[in-house]
Amino acid sequence: MKLYDSPVAPNPRRVRIFLAEKGVVVPTENVDLAQLQQNDPAYAAINPLRRIPALALDSGEIICESVAICRYFEEIQPDPPLFGRDALERARVEMWQRRAELDFLFPIALAFRHSHPAMIEMEKPQIPQLVELNRPRAIAFARFLDSELANRRYLAGNAFSIADITALVAADFARPARIKFPDELVHFARWRADVSARPSAGA
Repeated sequence: MKLYDSPVAPNPRRVRIFLAEKGVVVPTENVDLAQLQQNDPAYAAINPLRRIPALALDSGEIICESVAICRYFEEIQPDPPLFGRDALERARVEMWQRRAELDFLFPIALAFRHSHPAMIEMEKPQIPQLVELNRPRAIAFARFLDSELANRRYLAGNAFSIADITALVAADFARPARIKFPDELVHFARWRADVSARPSAGA
């Protein structure tokens, strides 16, 4: 088994945090995005969409997409559960994971991809209007999270889950995307400090 990883991209970090929470260690191989190594034929043969991460199983099968990789490890090592413990919890986690991904991580990633100089070779053309559109969307979702987190410790309830992992990775990725969250979002800030203090956040 091998995980194709990148230390600079948000999606591989989601998998690393998930594995750290599980206490699972997987051999990794770094794909150098700055050198466009994801476009090399050798990696394109692993993931034709040329995205990171990818998990190569001992059988030779490849699993791509960060949440799919996390679901695989949830099945082979259920404890601690990060996708919920019963039907209702799993539905809540799925709901918040999708919200965190679609309404928080994606706008932040778009703002980064279309503004950062390091992305010039990967995002052609960079479209400034997408930056101006998506920065406010990310801040608006942080405000929504702030109101929701006034009533509970984590996104999907009282247990840490993959939804929190996605939202933490998104919040941290806001910095290189040059998105600053308002200081008055005290519940959001409390949640962020809480999840950032977990050992897995350093993965």
